[in-house]
Amino acid sequence: MRLPECGPGERLVGVAVAVPEPYRTELHEARARSGDPDAAHVHPHVTLVGPTPVPRGARDDVDAHLRAVADAHAPFEVHLRGAATFRPVTPVVFVPLLRGAAECTAIERALRAGPLAHEPRYAFHPHVTVAHELDEAALDAAQAAMADYEATFLVTHLHRFVHDGRAWQEERAYPLRGGVPRDGAPRHGRPDAAVVRPT
Repeated sequence: MRLPECGPGERLVGVAVAVPEPYRTELHEARARSGDPDAAHVHPHVTLVGPTPVPRGARDDVDAHLRAVADAHAPFEVHLRGAATFRPVTPVVFVPLLRGAAECTAIERALRAGPLAHEPRYAFHPHVTVAHELDEAALDAAQAAMADYEATFLVTHLHRFVHDGRAWQEERAYPLRGGVPRDGAPRHGRPDAAVVRPT
């Protein structure tokens, strides 16, 4: 994975929906089987804000921004199904969101402001990567292997990740509070779905 350069006093931050178990392990193993070396360094996730250099002194501002966005959005269900690719634009195979893409898009737009303001290189397309920057045969094999994949889970948190120089580490979770009553139970979503929890 090609990461942006950090200047003096900066660190590399990303914001994502972290995929919960058992799907986290399933998708991690699928990426490892594809031969993608990034499998060892990246948690399965739906990117909301890609790798962004942020001044270390802006940490409180970033936290406040993430809390405000999370407070304004409700928990929602993600349904992953099948496999697709961004080829020929980029050498990526991914699992698309059959449900939850609209919610991810709304959150991504809200996040791309304040201390995380930036112009994205590509139009936002929520997905979970399972193979990246491999040769065509390996990408074809990864796409075929995931053709029948399916998973459904309830998203209740946004997650901030930081790159430690080797791998992405989950640093903090921000609960989605929009539409959540005082008892903390979401007003919608399948009660039997796996739930993202901070780890």
